[in-house]
Amino acid sequence: MNRSTEPDSGLRGRLTSAEHTRRSLVLAALKLFGEKGFEATTTREIATRAKANIGSISYHFGGKEGLRTACADHIVALLGTAAGNALDLNLRETAHTPAEARALLRRALQGMTGFIIASEEAGLIVQFVLRELAHPTVALDRIYDGVFAPVHERLCQVWSTATGTPADSQSTRLTVFTLIGQIVYFRIANEAVRRRMGWSRIGEREATAIAAIAGNNLDAILAAHGAPGGREENT
Repeated sequence: MNRSTEPDSGLRGRLTSAEHTRRSLVLAALKLFGEKGFEATTTREIATRAKANIGSISYHFGGKEGLRTACADHIVALLGTAAGNALDLNLRETAHTPAEARALLRRALQGMTGFIIASEEAGLIVQFVLRELAHPTVALDRIYDGVFAPVHERLCQVWSTATGTPADSQSTRLTVFTLIGQIVYFRIANEAVRRRMGWSRIGEREATAIAAIAGNNLDAILAAHGAPGGREENT
């Protein structure tokens, strides 16, 4: 079994049997739903991959639909933790200077790059989310409300502090999407990037190189805004 669909040995030792089964089912479903799609995936396939009894899906989640929702909640919890660490959860309670905000943006980009590009589980998440974006369900609603919207809003607030532009302006919101999008591309186009770069894989060393370029892009965009304190109209 792909090791990305199993809890690591340290975590497995801290889980009860029921928790281990539940987690294994979620990770197996996350992979299969992302690879094959929700409709094309059977509960038997999920149970087999998770090495669990097929009846445990109904027991823990009430059925396949409930399992899809659990996958969404798993994504929210995982990305929420990663984003919270990168973006400083006390941001709203702390008065950051423009210089501090710029440094925070760079750290956030580095953190997101390391997780999205180098993490195996992030690959499962991206596949799952791409299918949800193409055919939205309640799972996408939970992911959007639970992590996409709040993380984007937080980055917009940091960008506002760094540049002096309104956090809710069209320019700020689109710029933040651009900053995130450049990183996500390397996960979506992993195969094309590896072929063009001559890389056998994209691991920590490659992710570090990508993060450096993303940081340079951030500096260039910030420089284009001039000295902090300038304002733009909310469009």
